[in-house]
Amino acid sequence: MAIKEKIEGDVAVLTLKGNLMGGPETQDLREHIYSLIGDGIKKVVIDLGKVKWMNSVGLGALMAALTSMRNKGGNLKLANVTKKVQSLLMITQLMNIFETFETVDRAVASYKNE
Repeated sequence: MAIKEKIEGDVAVLTLKGNLMGGPETQDLREHIYSLIGDGIKKVVIDLGKVKWMNSVGLGALMAALTSMRNKGGNLKLANVTKKVQSLLMITQLMNIFETFETVDRAVASYKNE
């Protein structure tokens, strides 16, 4: 899995590509989130448009990232959630926990209203 980072104002946009299935890729995501927190970034959007599949370990990594951000006074939002991943979020009832947006631009814009 690849992680691309782009900063838009005070929001970090992380674009994930590949599968989020545990192992090194979830550790990479965790470390990336901790790095952002260390740099004082409190607003993150994760673009899931290029994530083909995710298992429970991948969901756990997203939950850990959200929890880490909120514990530091920040937030994490999801964008471009594919139908497969969205169904997984619905089955696990995590749709109630994560804010999801159709596009990255809408997710970034939503931070301006907070």
